Amino acid sequence: MADRGVELSALPKEVRDQLAELDLELSEGDITQKGYEKKRTKLLAPYIIHTPVEPPPKNNVQPPAPSSSSSHGPPPSSSSRYRERRSRKTHRNGGTRDDRYRSDIHSEAVQAALAKHKEEKMALPMPTKRRSTYVPSPIETRTPPDSSSASEDETSARRQSSVVVPIPLLNPNQQSPDCWINRSAQGSSTSSSASSTLSHGEAKPQPHNQPQPQYKPQYQPLYKPQYQPQPQHEPPPPHMAAAITDMMAHSRIAPHENSIPPPDVTAVALPARGPRVDLPSNTTARGMSRGQSRSSMMETADGRINLQRVPVNSRVSTKIQQLLNTLKRPKRPPLSEFFTDDSEEIVEVPQPDPNTPKPEGRQIIPVKGEPLGVVSNWPPALQAALARWGATQGKSPALTALDITGKPLYTLTYGKLWSRSVKLAYTLLNKLGNKNEQILKPGDRVALVYPNSDPGMFWVAFYGCLLAEVIPVPIEVPLSRKDAGISQVGFLLGSCGVGLALTSEICLKGLPKTPTGEIMQFKGWPRMKWVITDSKYLTKPSKDWQPHIPTANTDPAYIEYKANKEGTVVGVAVSKVAMLTHCQALTQACNYCEGETLVNVLDCKKDMGLWHGVLTAVMNRIHTISVPYAVMKACPLSWVQRVHIHKARLALVKCRDLHWAMMAHREQRDISLVSLRMLIVADGANPWSVSSCDAFLNVFQSHGLKPEVICPCATSPEAMTVAIRRPGLPGAPLPARAVLSLGGLSHGVIRVNTEDKNSALTVQDVGHVMPGALMCIVKPDGPPQLCKTDEIGEIIINSRAGGTMYYGLPGVTKNTFEVIPVNANGVPIGEIPFVRSGLLGFVGPGSLIFVVGKIEGLLQVSGRRHNADDLVATALAVEPVKTVYRGRIAVFSVTVFYDERVVIVAEQRPDASEEDSFQWMSRVLQAIDSIHQVGLYCLALVPANTLPKTPLGGIHISDTKQFFLEGNLHPCNILMCPHTCVTNLPKPRQKQPVGVGPASVMVGNLVAGKRIAQAAGRELGMIDDQDLVRKHQYLSEALQWRAQTDADHVLYVLLNAKGVAVSTATCVQLHKRAEKIAAALMEKGSINTGENVVLLYPPGIDLIASFYGCLYAGCVPVNVRPPHPQNLGATLPTVRMIIDVSKAACILTTQNLMRILRSKEAAASVNIKTWPTIIDTDDLPRRRPPQIYKPPTAEMIAYLDFSVSTTGMLTGVKISHAAVSALCRSIKLQCELYSSRQIAICLDPYCGLGFVLWCLASVYSGHQSILIPPFELESCLSLWLSSLSQYRVRDTFCSYSVMEFCTKGLGTQTELLKARGVNLSCVRSCVVIAEERPRLALTHSFSKLFKDLGLSTRAVSTAFGSRVNLAVCLQGTTGPDPCTVYVDMKSLRHDRVRLVERGAPQSLPLMESGKILPGVRVIIVNPETRGPLGDSHLGEIWVNSPHNASGYYTIYGEESLQADHFNTKLSFGDPQTLWARTGYLGFVKRTELLDASGDRHDALFVVGSLDETLELRGLRYHPIDIETSVSRAHRSIAESAVFTWTNLLVVVSELCGSEQDALDLVPLITNVVLEEHHLIVGVVVIVDPGVIPINSRGEKQRMHLRDSFLADQLDPIYVAYNM
Repeated sequence: MADRGVELSALPKEVRDQLAELDLELSEGDITQKGYEKKRTKLLAPYIIHTPVEPPPKNNVQPPAPSSSSSHGPPPSSSSRYRERRSRKTHRNGGTRDDRYRSDIHSEAVQAALAKHKEEKMALPMPTKRRSTYVPSPIETRTPPDSSSASEDETSARRQSSVVVPIPLLNPNQQSPDCWINRSAQGSSTSSSASSTLSHGEAKPQPHNQPQPQYKPQYQPLYKPQYQPQPQHEPPPPHMAAAITDMMAHSRIAPHENSIPPPDVTAVALPARGPRVDLPSNTTARGMSRGQSRSSMMETADGRINLQRVPVNSRVSTKIQQLLNTLKRPKRPPLSEFFTDDSEEIVEVPQPDPNTPKPEGRQIIPVKGEPLGVVSNWPPALQAALARWGATQGKSPALTALDITGKPLYTLTYGKLWSRSVKLAYTLLNKLGNKNEQILKPGDRVALVYPNSDPGMFWVAFYGCLLAEVIPVPIEVPLSRKDAGISQVGFLLGSCGVGLALTSEICLKGLPKTPTGEIMQFKGWPRMKWVITDSKYLTKPSKDWQPHIPTANTDPAYIEYKANKEGTVVGVAVSKVAMLTHCQALTQACNYCEGETLVNVLDCKKDMGLWHGVLTAVMNRIHTISVPYAVMKACPLSWVQRVHIHKARLALVKCRDLHWAMMAHREQRDISLVSLRMLIVADGANPWSVSSCDAFLNVFQSHGLKPEVICPCATSPEAMTVAIRRPGLPGAPLPARAVLSLGGLSHGVIRVNTEDKNSALTVQDVGHVMPGALMCIVKPDGPPQLCKTDEIGEIIINSRAGGTMYYGLPGVTKNTFEVIPVNANGVPIGEIPFVRSGLLGFVGPGSLIFVVGKIEGLLQVSGRRHNADDLVATALAVEPVKTVYRGRIAVFSVTVFYDERVVIVAEQRPDASEEDSFQWMSRVLQAIDSIHQVGLYCLALVPANTLPKTPLGGIHISDTKQFFLEGNLHPCNILMCPHTCVTNLPKPRQKQPVGVGPASVMVGNLVAGKRIAQAAGRELGMIDDQDLVRKHQYLSEALQWRAQTDADHVLYVLLNAKGVAVSTATCVQLHKRAEKIAAALMEKGSINTGENVVLLYPPGIDLIASFYGCLYAGCVPVNVRPPHPQNLGATLPTVRMIIDVSKAACILTTQNLMRILRSKEAAASVNIKTWPTIIDTDDLPRRRPPQIYKPPTAEMIAYLDFSVSTTGMLTGVKISHAAVSALCRSIKLQCELYSSRQIAICLDPYCGLGFVLWCLASVYSGHQSILIPPFELESCLSLWLSSLSQYRVRDTFCSYSVMEFCTKGLGTQTELLKARGVNLSCVRSCVVIAEERPRLALTHSFSKLFKDLGLSTRAVSTAFGSRVNLAVCLQGTTGPDPCTVYVDMKSLRHDRVRLVERGAPQSLPLMESGKILPGVRVIIVNPETRGPLGDSHLGEIWVNSPHNASGYYTIYGEESLQADHFNTKLSFGDPQTLWARTGYLGFVKRTELLDASGDRHDALFVVGSLDETLELRGLRYHPIDIETSVSRAHRSIAESAVFTWTNLLVVVSELCGSEQDALDLVPLITNVVLEEHHLIVGVVVIVDPGVIPINSRGEKQRMHLRDSFLADQLDPIYVAYNM
């Protein structure tokens, strides 16, 4: 803290000198860190400007080092600062940083940029992880830190942050909590919640500052619910108050300002509850008011008690609140740049900004290199040079190889090199294969597989191939089948036609083998023969054999491999003349002399390592000392020692080697680099190399290194050496640098950076063009148009010394090796072809070449270009020492939603804490946003050493990108920021006010010129059993009549898991059992007529008998699913609620269930003392009731149907006797049911059509029902299908859950079932009973799977019912097959239907929901105007039928809802008919098919429930569509569910793979929803399989899931908050 407020440059000179001396002492290790701090503070004390600040926490830690992240004044000079940082690194034993990208200027810029953000700390919510999955974070992350427990860096970060919220009361004894609030505001709290951090009594806000919960219960429930709303007048409890303050802290709204408070999460906060199944999300039975968006959880205006059970200190809601506040910040770019979504067209590109800088210079003139001098003794071919030195200078050393410790291993002389190469050439041409056959002919391609550590063998093999005139293709040694890019190397070998590989004996032994000992066949590789080239296996040629050495021509000499941006490996062919010319040009440019010594640290198989260290070296009889990568890893200083020992004149290195040598230079002080005349920096074209060169010079200048010997150069595999800096004269000034604006660069123009020094890039030149070459700069995309002088473009070269083609790939070759530049008018400027170098740059003053990046590192985001290396450098400058492992960071872009998105992946140090990592990630976001003005899409941290590696240990970018897109990256931390960087979403839709306009005028049966969308089943006329209908309009009478007329006819057969009929009921047995139960009700229960009785039975015949018993006794049965004995806590409260809501006077049940209701376990979840009378019907005495009740009118209620909707609403509807008869009659007609027929039912009999089919239909129609309880399928999957086969059933009814169970469980067993004789050819109709859109994918896969068992593809169909009418559609036995249409999903979101062809993009297949039942009329209505709609228009389905329900069963009759849902009229057209609103969106389409009466068939398509739809961006989404996309995103996603919370889309996905896949799903889910639905996901929650609650009908209970999520009860594996 010492230099807070101190401007170092303003200090007196002697103080500055003393500071520099101090820095030097520290860097040399002559003073400890603590001593350094003390002295420095003392020196600066008199100059500190004391600004009034809140006092720091008392027990303060020593101030951190000045150059740590507390970026207050500018730090000391870069060199001292550099040493100081390094010394801190050694103190910390930190992971070294990748200094390719180190730049003091840049680090300073990044710190300054971050300091700008420090006032407005990003309140990023930290992702939530399940503790078991990952390393537990240290204890510090879970307790409010006492500042002594934090490390230096954290304190400094914390001290920078200024507090945002005035805290009304502070306990004076407590430490000031501001740092702690701010840390939670930065999202760093991994403890139970950010809000609980204040509940330690540190802050007690006064109640009157709080917004009061706006919650007035509309009516009081009669019984005490388990969840009580907070009373209005009490002040909020401390934890709630804390949470509110906390929220305000996050949203930066001080409590006393008159600003609008954030959406209040705490308004109706209630105690938590356990998970349940089939659970209503409120306490009363109630209808839902339609047409109201339920997007926000806090709405209570929709006529329901909305008792949200969200504990106020829930970490989830606090984090979502943080996320909302983060998203409220203004985004770049401003809204004017958004483009509107023309509903039919997908988004367009935003208009360019008129203020973007444009190039203004004149057109560039090609730059010419100096002429290539002709020297008399230059050899005619490279092999000739080797022959000459081999003969005349045989003892002269050619190559010295080092062992792993850095000591010389062997030296190869020119004589040995020549003789061995000749031996190999002879062997290759004459000794492979049998006597007469020649395996290799001149011009064949041969792979060279040698490790970097054995350069001698490689040199012999390379020159042996040249002498044999075969073409060497050097490749990396394959270490395993899973090497990064291994199959791409196969592509290279294939395209070059390689069938033979040369290698050494040791290398061959190390290759992966099959169990039989053969070399493994690598993925994608052609079949290879392996040849060992060790001397002992070679044959000495006969005296008269001499290798043929022709003059260099244009035939290929060798092929160098190159991986392009997509990861494809191609081979660049270099001709013999190009190889020779390139050596000559390098000799001239570097002024090579015979007999010099060169230390080569680069890979000798390709690029500069090959060109200088193998080819040019032999041409000039240079002694090369090869320092392999393995030696550098073990001893980073080895190359400097070799230069010193051998007095080497030249060294060939990369920035990495400079950096490693600096890190290790303390170990050896007596090193002299005075002999070096050229230090060639091979990756000098990397814009960040300048800092490595400077830093290296700073350290080694005292060891004799001269500034002018550092020679950066620029190269590429295609153009070979593009430019190299020639060594300067001693004492001459060094070339100037370019300080460029990164903003300008992103628009492709060169602008000297003046205004904002944070976003500057300092670039050094890479010297002049090579001798004999001509160079231009052209636009990187589009035709090769010449750039202007102030424009960045791709460097193209014309020279005899360059690659000639991509071998075997003529198409790609043309675009790279035969480029003819054109001028601004598109006219070619000449005839000569140029080669694209893949380097981006410009020509500076004095024709110096500057390179600012590579084409393959280019990221094109929203029309601007960013360089991946620049982003890596910025990320590295954000003090990564605690987080990033060895500076390993990969940057690439992925295309999502019509633009490229930037992704950064870094390896995380094993000891990095969750908190540090998250902190680092959020700072990287800020830094990149500040410096590059580009938003990051995704930032992922993976465990150390897990990214795919290139042969020399770098990161294999294209493989990393592939892993990311496939979901195989397995990150341990991830941060997605789609909200900030996806700026090309269409504008939110503005809904137009709807009125009944003149276009809607009705003419006859037309509306707006279209046929009215209505359809009807056939007439429900008189049918055969006229006497039955006339005499017995009540079902109870029908049963009595059947018991008399057809007593022994079996109505019901109940099967067990073995398929055995465990009980049956004939007409008379059922009648008698019903009588016994009626008698018991009257006696034991003393029930009055019209009272409600709950039936609590497992699926079976007891349930049916009890139902008719109730009818006989004149009471109203209420059928309730029994509680699950293993899950009472979750299922019993629902039972209790229905019993309470229906005010049941009595419960009929079995002995077993009665015991459960009264058990201790039950007492844990409900009050068991207040059950109504419970009658067990297992062993009732044989009694008859005094009389059987007959209702006075058919409008009396027959039974109540209760069900929990997917939105968590418990709704009970009243079904009258008339409706029961009409419905049974309608089903009888549709399905042609008679006494002789048999149907099989496998679904839950508790509500809706399932109950009707199970209990009522058989008694009415007299057919036999085979009852298969769905739970029996758990113990015998094939029960349902084998029963269909066994009983030769023609018609069967099931639920989606049963169908899914069979599809998933029996999919692989069809052969087995066939063998057992299961045959489904008898099945004529298999109807799925549901209240939702038909699940086409499931019904299709079911049909396909069991087609082999004889199931007809036409058999499977669906039914549709709703609360207001239990059966609207049901596919019968006659009439057309259900048809399928394809609807455009974009138009559906706009509430329109646009039919498209199958396979159209964004198309959604919809299947007709079965045929409309007899007596039913449906019409499609606009839910807002209530006017009828035309054919093929989307609207709400209204239904009119004699079997409509009579209304909701509620305690307090909500008449308005009743009238609205059950007895509503059209606003125009036919205002007389009374309709019921189903609450489902759908449309009617007249098809070409004919129905039974010969008219064209009107098909009804159900799209989805209005209550479930999500209103986002003004559009209407159906959750199932988003869920379908999500489930396709990755193989590990089992099931998913979506819901919204305060306009954030939350996606919950069940992970069926291993937990390490959890974080892979986050980007994939975000991508797929953005691509297919144009929505940004706010929160991604990954949970275990089975967490998403599904009700008995197989429907997801999304609202339930939402409640559990907000109450933090899901125990998620991972929760990601997308920024």
